[in-house]
Order: sequence, then structure tokens, then C-alpha cells
Amino acid sequence: MFHSNTHVNGFYNFLAQGLDNLDNSFASQNFMSVEFLQHVLSCLQSFHSQLCILVQQLHLPRGGKWLNEYMDETSRLWVVCRVVKSALSRMETFYTRGPNIATTLHDRHYLNYQLSRQVFQAIAECQSTASLLVQGNRVLMYVRIRQLSLRFYKSVSIDPKFNALHGFEGVLYAMRNVNSLLVMILLSGLLYFCPETSFSTEEGNAHGHGDSGSDFMVSASKLHKRLKSAIDERRGQGSDMLLYEFLRANNTLKEVEIKLRRNMDIYKDIRVDDINDMAKNLKSCFEVLQRGAENFIVQIDDFFDEIIEGRKKLLDMCSQ
Repeated sequence: MFHSNTHVNGFYNFLAQGLDNLDNSFASQNFMSVEFLQHVLSCLQSFHSQLCILVQQLHLPRGGKWLNEYMDETSRLWVVCRVVKSALSRMETFYTRGPNIATTLHDRHYLNYQLSRQVFQAIAECQSTASLLVQGNRVLMYVRIRQLSLRFYKSVSIDPKFNALHGFEGVLYAMRNVNSLLVMILLSGLLYFCPETSFSTEEGNAHGHGDSGSDFMVSASKLHKRLKSAIDERRGQGSDMLLYEFLRANNTLKEVEIKLRRNMDIYKDIRVDDINDMAKNLKSCFEVLQRGAENFIVQIDDFFDEIIEGRKKLLDMCSQ
């Protein structure tokens, strides 16, 4: 029993340290940047991997409720990651249009009427693609995600039943709670920010796992509070998608459009010799967004492989 408590407490400490590191990275990076969100996904990956190790250390009974709950939780993570991957894949149309606009503007002095029309049409199509992307993400959020009933419990009560299975019942609760918080972060940044569901919390309605996990709860609550405060500061800014690189590309495109219209003469020709730097910046913004989206998809695929491997390992362990 002593060794079991050591392993369980070590797992809680691992959660607390991971969440503290994530909180520190949030303070040092752009709000909802790809880099920060990749760190969030890395936490999900490392926590899942550590949970599989803990199962083997505790010598749990073969199969039963704990295995069903593990399967349910990994299924929930699978659904969320599939939805996020779908949203990122649909972003391709947006981030491949932007550089074409920048290329048209680069190293030119004037745009004649015909080129001006083409550029404004390309900008309108790119903006329309962004709008459709956000609308599609909103549908995914309400149709696919709301049914998962994501809730983060920031205050808990102690229930002796969570000491069962050498404390593993409490560990499963901790994982569900932490995963809910991390998943809400991913969805708000990469899919759609929904005020009704994003960073939803419950107080006092959940049962906890005792004092051994108090450090992890402090770390999780601190991260939740920091994120909620940052989002409240940005409320009312008119964006339903919080991904930093997406917003930066979209805003830069609007700035370019405004500058072009200001430079237009009475014959609909546009002077663009003073817009080269803006064009370079526009291209850079879309390229950064593209790299971030593609790298994130690769990381999601890695997580899929890890979930499959973890499930197989635990099923094999139970069947031996």
C-alpha cells in the first residue's frame, strides 16, 4: 500500500508540475498562439502516457470499471482531437490564398484597374473563406463538442470511495478534470470560442480524491483563472476564434485592404510602391499560420498513435 501511495502521489505531482509549466508558458507567449496550444496538447500527451505507466505500477485488477473509464476518457480525447484536426485541415483554403495576394503586390509601383479588381476580389474571397471557416467551426462546437459536457471542477469535496484501487479512482477523476480544462483551451483557440461553454466551471458539485491531489488542484485552478481573466479582457472584440496567428493574418489582410483603398485614384488605379513592407508582412503572417496548422496536425496524429498504443498495452495487460 505504501508503494501505491508513492506512485499515486507522484502522479499528482507530475500533473501539478505540468500545469505550472503550462501556466508559465502562457505568461511568456502570445495569447492562444500555436506555440502555447502545442504545449497544451503536449500536456495531454504526457499526462496520458504517465497514466498508462501508473496503471502498470499499481497492479490493478484485470479489466472492470477502471478500464472502462480509461477507455471512455481516451474516446473523449479522440473525438476532440478529430474535430480540431478537421478544423485545421479546413483552414488550408484560407492560408493558401493570402500569399497569392501578397505576391501580386510585391515589387510593383502601380496596379491598373484590372489588377486592382483582381486584388480586391482575392481579398474578398479570402475574407469570405475566413468567415465560412469560423461558421463551420461554430457548427462543430455545437454539434460535436457540446454533447461531451466539458466541465472543470475547481473545488472538490473528499469522498472515501476515491481511495479504491490503491487511489486510482481519484487519479481517474484528476485526469478527467485536467483533460476537460486543457481541451477547453484547445477548442477556444483552434475551433470556436463559445461564451456559454468555454471555460465552464462547477463549484462544490464534484467529489475529489483527498488531500494528496491538492497541489494539482491549486495548479489547475490558477491556470483556469489566468485564462478566464485573459479572455474576459478580450470579450467584445468581435472574434469567435482566438488563435493568435489566424487573427494576425486576418487583421493584416484588412490593413492591406484599407491601405489599397486609400491609395486608389479617380481612375481606380492604385499606387503600391509604399506597400511593399505590408505585402511582405502579409505573406509572412499566412506562412506562419500555415506552418503552425500543419505542425499541429502532425502532433495530433502522434497523439492518436499514443492513444492506440496505450489502449492496446492496457488491454494486453488485462488479457494476460
